Amino acid sequence: MEQRVRIHKVRLGGGEVRVIRPAPSPARLALRDDGHWLSMYADREGAAQLAGAWALAARSARSLIHLPIRANPAPDGAVGDGEPVALDLVLLHHSLQFPAAAWKRVRARLGDGEPHTATTPDRDVPDESAVDHRRRQYRTYRDHLGFDIAAHTLFVVGSSTAFREHGTALRGLVDQAPSYRHRHPDAGHFCVEFTPGPWSRSRTRRHVPGLLHIEYCHAW
Repeated sequence: MEQRVRIHKVRLGGGEVRVIRPAPSPARLALRDDGHWLSMYADREGAAQLAGAWALAARSARSLIHLPIRANPAPDGAVGDGEPVALDLVLLHHSLQFPAAAWKRVRARLGDGEPHTATTPDRDVPDESAVDHRRRQYRTYRDHLGFDIAAHTLFVVGSSTAFREHGTALRGLVDQAPSYRHRHPDAGHFCVEFTPGPWSRSRTRRHVPGLLHIEYCHAW
């Protein structure tokens, strides 16, 4: 898969932070903190860009993948709990140990960046049959996702394996969701849900909602 991106480099302290953004930014992708959970909405194009960003995160262990979607409106009919807070999305490898509290300073210095074409092989994302979900219940398993929120941004943190295996579910938003209503006319919406590990809970230890619900929207 080829993706057009812009690469930004920001000096922070004694080091450099590398940020990758899709180009153009997703227009049909929105993320909200609804209080009890995190709600994301995507049409076919937005789902493809999200899956592409996930694939980049699996391969770019030294970069932050930033989707600046905070200003995107949610689709008509989206109902949140209370007053939902709009969020950007950042995907990053856990080995970076990037402090979320520093993100506001980095984001303010991003500038225009440099255009680039990124390539991620389709084989990077395993087939559903190749993912052993039972392993996630083992105490020795370490490839869970982590959630954090800072500066109106959701940070999803994980290993390359975590992004690849969860990317399998996102591929369903691209390959299966568009025809879901035709195949199942009496069913509800098509969605994918992610939780931070190792155990499901309503909130993480940093009080971030413990569920990311990604809903496919046929009409936006």
